[in-house]
Amino acid sequence: MHHDIQEIGKRAEVPTPCFLVDESLLARNLEILAQVQRASGATIILALKGFAMWSTFPQIAKTLRGTTASSVNEAKLGFEKFGGEVHAYCVAYRDADMDYLRKRCHHITVNSLSQWQRFQHFAGQEETTASFGLRINPEYSEVTTEIYNPCRKGTRFGITAADLAQQDPSTLEGIDGLHFHTMCEQNSDTLERTLEHVEAKFGRLLHHMKWLNCGGGHHITRPDYDRDRLARLVRHLRNTYDLDVYLEPGEAVALNTGFLVASVIDRFDSDGHPIAILDTSASAHMPDVLEMPYRPEIIGAGEPGEKAHTLTLGGTTCLAGDVIGEWSFDNDLKIGDRLIFTDMAHYSMVKTNHFNGVDHPAIARYHPETDEVIIDRRFTYADYRDRLS
Repeated sequence: MHHDIQEIGKRAEVPTPCFLVDESLLARNLEILAQVQRASGATIILALKGFAMWSTFPQIAKTLRGTTASSVNEAKLGFEKFGGEVHAYCVAYRDADMDYLRKRCHHITVNSLSQWQRFQHFAGQEETTASFGLRINPEYSEVTTEIYNPCRKGTRFGITAADLAQQDPSTLEGIDGLHFHTMCEQNSDTLERTLEHVEAKFGRLLHHMKWLNCGGGHHITRPDYDRDRLARLVRHLRNTYDLDVYLEPGEAVALNTGFLVASVIDRFDSDGHPIAILDTSASAHMPDVLEMPYRPEIIGAGEPGEKAHTLTLGGTTCLAGDVIGEWSFDNDLKIGDRLIFTDMAHYSMVKTNHFNGVDHPAIARYHPETDEVIIDRRFTYADYRDRLS
């Protein structure tokens, strides 16, 4: 697999930098998700915040029933390019947001009781198509990176069981479902422990709900993921509470399907340390490298010191910290060499920016049946200019 992509990434028709998604790898993930839906009875929808490469939506829509949005713009993309069910969850909705979404969405989850009190009157109105839900905070999370922990002290996300218990029962009139999202890149054993807290604190309420959304962060397509356990947990929820169960992964849909192809555009030593500058950027094109932080893999490269030549790879922006990391190579890098970063489909594409006005990576798909690289989008000066005024 990697050897093929490495050769494909060297083709003249592939510009650099370029995000390249292998449709056969995406198909592999979708078959896994289809198996989970069949075994569990869950409905799996695509979280656009994680992966929104809409040229792949016709392929994904054959397996997944719809999308979930974190903004009106994402919802519009779901309506326009994916079809099927469109769900929405936002930390807060403006009046115009809610008026638009309630007439089009399948589910809308509100984040707080104050938001629900503001919009409760829409429930059941003739123009309202949406079923309303409330985000809960089970006060349990195994996410260790603080910036990604939705259950940290003083969190903005969801309502606790204690706060809910203080409300008059009429407060929840019109609420059909509950939603929680406390996971990030985790296995189904984490979900099992999380559900113990959800059921202990909100089980009585679940008996009165039509649906439960277990959010994202389920690494379903990872090789070591326990899918049998996931199916058992979903079946338990459906049978115990007589409700529909939704899962909304973004990362698991696109996990290990995409690559970022970059070229070496300079090579020099700094204080005796070898440095290669690429035509890509951690800051602009793969910001999670700095935020998480994490170190992506490069096809053919090793850990520092593992191979003969260890180099620091830097981006093209003026940010001093725009350093992608250190890797070792069998041969020293030279101008024109191409490097292929793995697992660059989810989150990288949706979090890119135009800092410094650097060239934005093209977006492409590899279609293995025809051995064709399809360039879906090239970005130009106008794309940078038109973000500003």
